[in-house]
Amino acid sequence: MPPAPIQYAQAATKPIANAGLRYLQGYPSSTLDQIQSMLQAQKLGTWLSNKYAASHGMRTDRALYDYVQDLKGEFLKGADPLSKVAFDSKLHVVQHALGTHTTISRVQGSKLKAKREIRVASLFKEVPEPFLKMIVVHELAHLREREHDKAFYKLCAYMEPSYHQLEFEVRVYLTHVESTGQRLWSSGPDA
Repeated sequence: MPPAPIQYAQAATKPIANAGLRYLQGYPSSTLDQIQSMLQAQKLGTWLSNKYAASHGMRTDRALYDYVQDLKGEFLKGADPLSKVAFDSKLHVVQHALGTHTTISRVQGSKLKAKREIRVASLFKEVPEPFLKMIVVHELAHLREREHDKAFYKLCAYMEPSYHQLEFEVRVYLTHVESTGQRLWSSGPDA
């Protein structure tokens, strides 16, 4: 095939890639091209499903709370206690919020009481456990490090050595869900 059509085809897919791969911005163009071609060939979901066979079993806020507390106890023993951990159906990936951490301060008498909460988007009720762990590790790291800086990501990698790879794969999954509307590990009717 002559070079001109190949260059034309690549140039034609670049705007689509930028629009369709918004969760992957900042990754090298070679990686984006690979993901774009898998997306167009409808192989992205198969790749993810083959890599991760099943969803985790946590469906309730209590199960999530216990899971987060176990991780916190293992890696952040001296961190502030958490008053609430929950799946949140109001968190939308569209706003780039996969999970949130909040500190709520209240005045009680002459004392200032602070409560810490972690909320995880409901989308993560039915994903593989490593995806959920990546989100939880990210939010737990905010108990010690407020900003997304070098120390923050070092703490994330300490709690989950595959953190950066998992973050990439979660972003690939979000790209798949956004472009196909299909949740891979969902068992409910809204799959």
